[in-house]
Amino acid sequence: MMKEPYYKLGVSDMMGTGIGIAAWGLVTGVAMVKSGLSVPLSIFMSLLIYAGSAQLAVLPLLVAGAPLWVIWLTAICVNLRFVIFSQMWRSYFHEFPRNKRLLLGYFSGDVIFVGFMKRFPDAKPAPGQVAYFSGAASTNWMMWQIPSVAGMLLANAIPLSWGLGFAGVLALLGILLSMINDRFTVLATAVAGTAAIAAFALPLKMNILVAVVAAVAAGLMFESADRHMKRMKLRQTAEAKLKEEVNAAESTAANESEERRP
Repeated sequence: MMKEPYYKLGVSDMMGTGIGIAAWGLVTGVAMVKSGLSVPLSIFMSLLIYAGSAQLAVLPLLVAGAPLWVIWLTAICVNLRFVIFSQMWRSYFHEFPRNKRLLLGYFSGDVIFVGFMKRFPDAKPAPGQVAYFSGAASTNWMMWQIPSVAGMLLANAIPLSWGLGFAGVLALLGILLSMINDRFTVLATAVAGTAAIAAFALPLKMNILVAVVAAVAAGLMFESADRHMKRMKLRQTAEAKLKEEVNAAESTAANESEERRP
């Protein structure tokens, strides 16, 4: 599969965001060990969970000694987007057995999802999809795991004065901006940022949870409103077309009636 053109295309697409992913992984690895987790546990968590945003979201809660239900709820809310991603993936990979779909689900990610949908906009199986996904997923996995494990192993040797936290923020911003490609994403991002700032005073970093819930709710609301507007436009177009046809039929009937008169 590595020799297939679509595999190489997937690798090429992920290399564009690879530096940002690597920086994010390095910062996350350092943060996990600095928060008090042991290196073996941090590595196990990174390999098992493989969700950078969820890992970063729950770390402050672990340090603060938050209740377990708060930690679980935060991780679930942060990863709610993968439910939507999985529903979209199903349109492409529904013919595969469950164990293979679960494996694909483990390797899926935000950047992979965006790249895949750009290459295969039609939600149906097509040649090259598995190869592209495999190339993108393997590249993204290595660009995350290798720097993340390196950050865990070198955490005690990397001083906080290096400002890796700020570097991680810049990496996240770069990845985020590359994924904003429509007005709904822009609106959801604006809502999330506003909610996070407005709820900043909440304890246990609960403003992150508030921002995620607000963004998901806003995204669903915007898409629902857009679908409603599209249905209204289609209905108005259909009604206008029907009216034109009726008028044309009446005009034709009137002309025929005039022609039949002596």
